[in-house]
Amino acid sequence: MNESNELGPDKSLLIVDDDKLFLQRLARAMESRGFSVVASETVAGGLAEVKRDPPAYAVVDMRLGDGNGLDVIEAIRTKRPDARAIVLTGYGNIATAVHAVKIGAVDYLAKPADADEIYTALTAKAGEKVAPPENPMSADRVRWEHIQRVFEMCDRNVSETARRLNMHRRTLQRILAKRAPR
Repeated sequence: MNESNELGPDKSLLIVDDDKLFLQRLARAMESRGFSVVASETVAGGLAEVKRDPPAYAVVDMRLGDGNGLDVIEAIRTKRPDARAIVLTGYGNIATAVHAVKIGAVDYLAKPADADEIYTALTAKAGEKVAPPENPMSADRVRWEHIQRVFEMCDRNVSETARRLNMHRRTLQRILAKRAPR
C-alpha cells in the first residue's frame, strides 16, 4: 500500500457490487483504511444513495443484476464533480474502459482486484503512476476465467459456450474438467 496517498476530509465511500461476499469483504477492508462506507448490491440502491448523500469516493461494479454500474458513476459525477470513482469489472475491454473514464471514473480495475489495489487507485494523485501488481494473473488463468464467465453466462450449457467461444465442444469439456491454473 502506498502510504503517500491520503484521504481528504470527506471519507465517504459508496461501494456498489452484486457479489455480496466481495461487497462485505471490501466494505470491511475500506473501513479499516479510514473510509465511512455505504454499500449497495444494486444500481437502484446505488443511485438512491447518490441522491441522498453523494459520496467523495466510489467503487462500482460495472455489470449488476439490475443494470449498468456506469449509471451510478454518471449520477455521482453530476452531483459531485470532485468525487473519485473506480469501476470494477470482470468483463474488461478497452472501449468500456475509455467510456468509464470519459464519464468520470478515475480508474478501471479488472476483477479480481484486492483492497490494496482499490485503495491505491482511489487515493492516487492525478498523474501518479501505479506500480504493477506483485502477482498478476497468468495468461492461462485469464483465459480460464474468461471461459468460466462465458460458461456461466450461457447457463452452464457446454454446447452454447463452445459455439460462442468458437471452440470444439470436447476441447471445452476438457478445459472445464481441469482445475484453475495459477
